[in-house]
Amino acid sequence: MAASNINRVIITGNLTSDPDLRSLPSGTSVCKLRVAVNRRYKDNASGEWIEKPNYFDVKVWGAQGENCSNYLSKGRPVAVEGRLDWREWEAKDGGGKRQKVEIIANSVQFLGSRDGGGSGGGNGFSPASDVPADTSDFEEAGVGGKEDDIPF
Repeated sequence: MAASNINRVIITGNLTSDPDLRSLPSGTSVCKLRVAVNRRYKDNASGEWIEKPNYFDVKVWGAQGENCSNYLSKGRPVAVEGRLDWREWEAKDGGGKRQKVEIIANSVQFLGSRDGGGSGGGNGFSPASDVPADTSDFEEAGVGGKEDDIPF
């Protein structure tokens, strides 16, 4: 029996900025989200609880990305399910190779209320058919590369 690979990630956190929606020349929409997820642990030396934030870049494709742009804003809690995508490219300034890991969302669940407070059910959108299986063609169209070179 052959081993199968699994690439799946689920995070819940808060948006660190408003969503950034762009359109490719083909008309496909792509929305960039930045999500902060706190890791809470107890410091062995002091015995105090410490929260350390981790930041994740998330890409949401198609109609789901448009919904994120329309209904989400900075501070809003979200749950994201998707896959990790690792990219490598040459820096345009001659600075060598660059690397980045980001989440390609299959679904984004809107948590809390629209004003960003509270918890509870929200509007969830999960049209997985909008998520491209291979995003390498989109990198050539200007969605990818060094942070300063990304059209976001």
